[in-house]
Amino acid sequence: MEYKTDIEIAQASRMEHISKIAEKCGIDEKYVEQYGNYKAKIDLKLLSDSAGRPNGKLVLVTAITPTPAGEGKTTTTVGLGDALRKIGKKSVIALREPSLGPVFGVKGGAAGGGYAQVVPMEDINLHFTGDFHAIGAANNLLAAMLDNHIYQGNALGIDPATITWRRCVDMNDRQLRFVVDGLGGRVNGRPREDGYDITVASEIMAVFCLSNDLMDLKRRLASIIVAYTYDGKPVTAGDLKAAGAMTALLKDALKPNLVQTLEHTPAFVHGGPFANIAHGCNSIVATKLALKLGDYCVTEAGFGADLGAEKFLDIKCRMAGLKPDAVVIVATVRALKMHGGLDKKELGQEDLEALKRGLPNLLQHVENITQVYHLPAVVAVNRFPTDTESELKLVEDECRKLGVNVALSEVWGKGGEGGIALAQEVVRLCGEPNDFTFSYELNGSIRDKLNAIARRIYHADGVELTAAARKQARQLTELGFGNMPICMAKTQYSFSDDPKLLGAPKGFNITVRNLKVSAGAGFIVALTGEVMTMPGLPKVPAAEKIDVDEAGVISGLF
Repeated sequence: MEYKTDIEIAQASRMEHISKIAEKCGIDEKYVEQYGNYKAKIDLKLLSDSAGRPNGKLVLVTAITPTPAGEGKTTTTVGLGDALRKIGKKSVIALREPSLGPVFGVKGGAAGGGYAQVVPMEDINLHFTGDFHAIGAANNLLAAMLDNHIYQGNALGIDPATITWRRCVDMNDRQLRFVVDGLGGRVNGRPREDGYDITVASEIMAVFCLSNDLMDLKRRLASIIVAYTYDGKPVTAGDLKAAGAMTALLKDALKPNLVQTLEHTPAFVHGGPFANIAHGCNSIVATKLALKLGDYCVTEAGFGADLGAEKFLDIKCRMAGLKPDAVVIVATVRALKMHGGLDKKELGQEDLEALKRGLPNLLQHVENITQVYHLPAVVAVNRFPTDTESELKLVEDECRKLGVNVALSEVWGKGGEGGIALAQEVVRLCGEPNDFTFSYELNGSIRDKLNAIARRIYHADGVELTAAARKQARQLTELGFGNMPICMAKTQYSFSDDPKLLGAPKGFNITVRNLKVSAGAGFIVALTGEVMTMPGLPKVPAAEKIDVDEAGVISGLF
């Protein structure tokens, strides 16, 4: 039987018991906490007990600026992990957990695709092991304790007009972006304007993914700033005595989740911040564990390299002391032709001129990785049946002018077998020394760091700060937060802050409208353009096509 959809392929697969997957990467059963037969959490004690082991090679998979044509970054990550095993390398994959918002919205799940998936696909894309629910509960506990403190007498002198902490839910729900709560009289709280973020945009998610262990998690949670007093002093979760209870809610969630690919390669799927509004990387503990357990850790960062890879390199690697050995930049001919101005309906025909117009997007990402961060890179072209030899040769020729090789990736249709050429190039690159460099230093001003990202990564003329953002920059510097890294919240569809500017635009500025400190996560969030921390559902949500039959078999999930 020929299986045509991702979910059909996943449901037809024969998974190995999770104990065998753990054994495959050398995890003793005493560290394995099984969630049924095919999922497990791994005790964090394994990380400390493995401290003496050497690290494997760290391979980052990123991509060009995304388009509706799709790039296949997670699919390539999974397929590369499988391909490395096929050529005799012990690989372990580290991915983010999917958010229910995109699963039921436009994007669908995030477990890979075709014959390069992590399974059980339905579980991973839905509730999985409950990590996101725990993160949402911790976020909302803090919100409840904050409002309760004010209601019970406000001993800390919190100015309700300065509250920055919002409630969250892991769903795309535009109706909750701005709400008024505390209505119905004094017994029901103090009326105020409030709002919800999607769970993946919560600072709890960022803290969760950037913590090195349980005590680091508790320390970071205590540092979260939720509001300011009437005399301008920050109020933290620690001040509200909330950090202990929040840590208790997250204690089990912090243990990395172990699953497998369709070809039984071990994969950690843990944490899931979005890269357009957060830092877009899986947890540090999962990445570090994968590095200890495999010769190669293959991980990904969200959206294009200007967002996910920039934050992986400038935030995650800086905080975790990680140094990548190679970077894979995923592209498709189809997506590059969209950057060249073609409509999605026109992508099936050869069009070298449109491809030439769109190629600067890929080349700018390549140049950023190799010239700004000084990392070796390979371009993985996720091949589609409509790609012509002339189009593929054009991509290869232009990349070689920058000293970067191209490897065709056919992992969607062939699994690991379709990624062998890519795996061989990755192994070659990992054998070369590199001079990894951040795109900015921490000791510059907030504006200096914003300008460095805008000019060096986005190739903009610079940044413009609104009056509110300039005031916030001064206040954050005065409060001692000026030396933190920057987490840019920007549209994923363009190098600029205008989603309509495709390709590699020039002659623009990035407008920063708001600066907010995430003191627990350890960075300053810069909001640009019209990016939102609570998405909405599309006119036809993916949820409309998802169903369950009488046997409990799910359909329509992708």
